[in-house]
Amino acid sequence: MTKSPTHHKKLIAWVNKMARMCQPEEIVWIDGSVEQKRKLEEEAVAGGELIPLNQDLQPDSFLHRTSPDDVARTEHLTFICTKKKHDAGPNNNWMSPQSAYRKARIIFKGAMKGRVMYVIPFSMGPVGSPFSKIGVELTDSRYVVLNMLIMTRAGEAVLKQLGVDEEFTKCLHSKAQLDINKRLILHFPQDNTIWSVGSGYGGNVLLGKKCLSLRIASYIARRERWMAEHMLIMGVEEPNGQIKYVAAAFPSACGKTNLAMLIPPEGLKKKGYRIWTVGDDISWMRVDTDGALWAINPEAGFFGVAPGTNSKSNANMVETIKKNTIFTNVLLKPDGTVWWEGADGEVPRQGIDWRGEAWEPGRADTNGKPVLGAHPNSRFTVPIANCPSASFRLEQHHGVPISAIVFGGRRAHLAPIVYESFNWQHGVFIGSAMASELTAAQVGKLGQVRRDPMAMLPFCGYNMAHYFRHWLDMGKRMAKQPRIFHVNWFRTDPHGKFLWPGFGENLRILEWILDRCNNKIEGAVETPIGFLPKAGDIDMTGLDLPHGTLEKLLTINNEEWLEELKKIKEFFKQFKKDLPEELWREYESLKERLEK
Repeated sequence: MTKSPTHHKKLIAWVNKMARMCQPEEIVWIDGSVEQKRKLEEEAVAGGELIPLNQDLQPDSFLHRTSPDDVARTEHLTFICTKKKHDAGPNNNWMSPQSAYRKARIIFKGAMKGRVMYVIPFSMGPVGSPFSKIGVELTDSRYVVLNMLIMTRAGEAVLKQLGVDEEFTKCLHSKAQLDINKRLILHFPQDNTIWSVGSGYGGNVLLGKKCLSLRIASYIARRERWMAEHMLIMGVEEPNGQIKYVAAAFPSACGKTNLAMLIPPEGLKKKGYRIWTVGDDISWMRVDTDGALWAINPEAGFFGVAPGTNSKSNANMVETIKKNTIFTNVLLKPDGTVWWEGADGEVPRQGIDWRGEAWEPGRADTNGKPVLGAHPNSRFTVPIANCPSASFRLEQHHGVPISAIVFGGRRAHLAPIVYESFNWQHGVFIGSAMASELTAAQVGKLGQVRRDPMAMLPFCGYNMAHYFRHWLDMGKRMAKQPRIFHVNWFRTDPHGKFLWPGFGENLRILEWILDRCNNKIEGAVETPIGFLPKAGDIDMTGLDLPHGTLEKLLTINNEEWLEELKKIKEFFKQFKKDLPEELWREYESLKERLEK
């Protein structure tokens, strides 16, 4: 076993204790060097974990395939392990810490026999920033190591920052036998610990991501009085050179990544707007000495969904993934490049699909369903630094100031394209009642409405009613509260056709949002649900929509909203007495306004 490169006694003792349980053949500490990374890539290729792609067309890029039953986050096997069930809340699967450790130890015992245990010291956020948190992940997967080197700041600099006694999140992962019946993703917020076993899929095993950055961080954030949110962060550089930053939360399949790196539409280009991408998934936010809310993206990479990524939906991402990328569960083309459904260019005539089998277009399975080349949740991992719109403030220890918080969802009829909350408390109510209609790619009935408050339902590491209380309390601590908005790009006509073109055109709505934040626009239309734009306040230059479309996008149907309120009430009731009284007051006020 290699000598430990640190004098942190608690870290050394923990690594040794986990090694005694998992019984690896060797322990290797990850130092973050190019040489070590190259060696790991070579070993992963030799062991069949990675397939190198065409180095001329996709340099330093690889393909990885997971087990067919291990292709997404397994929410039913993901647990919050607190002493009291009430602390985990109705929004989480709960297991007692005692029971969880006991179950997992049986699976971890000897799980790394004949394998290497890699020790990855990593920082979520710039190393040394007051925003950042350090974790150490132990894993027997080279795939995990190589992805963590992309997604986090990892290696020697982090160990140095950790010193001899700093606190860190203890993250243990083993592929074990990749047996779905012995798969567990366990979070112990009170111990600052994460254990994941039996999976090789990124969302379950890159423990710095949702596990630490949201589930554990949200618990710590409440205690330390900051916010860990499932939000993109983008900067909009205005014609005068000023940059205003927006944080936005969307459930899956609502275009979060596309918005984070949007390209201004032709009609607005003459105004000189430019977009700066700070992050596409996670935002850690603190109230600074100026009384404003400041944010960092704790990640250093994108873990993006491949299907549907093309030059129309996200030209910046297409540029980003041309090099230094690990692709997971996509189609391998004969020329050594990759493809997925919805990619640019022609559909390949043949290839090797995500399961490793020969594929050609038009093939159907025994039920007559088309056989896909790439899995619907196939992924790519790539450094943010590759992105043409990457913000120059990514490594800024201080973060960026947030002017607006945007909530969104996919609603065919209910929600207008944009509305603004009356105040912070009303904005928290809007976020707490957030919902989206399911798409074909999601489990459940097409069009079914799923509540997902602040897009945090699967990621909040404690009782969500207490999380809503935390949001209300944070608002009181801010001297300069960001304004809160709700957007919906997905309204349809009676034939199911989208009324709004979306993508880059969404900047027109962001322009109104920022004009409201900058007090550039006098007045708005006051409605029962919030403030709406006057149709003339949205710049439609160069966008030729059929007459009356914008008016349709801004209409509110009181009857539909009253029906929605019944569903919100049902959702709120599960939190019983824990739900903050302020949210019930907002609910009643909205009901009253709609009935008038």
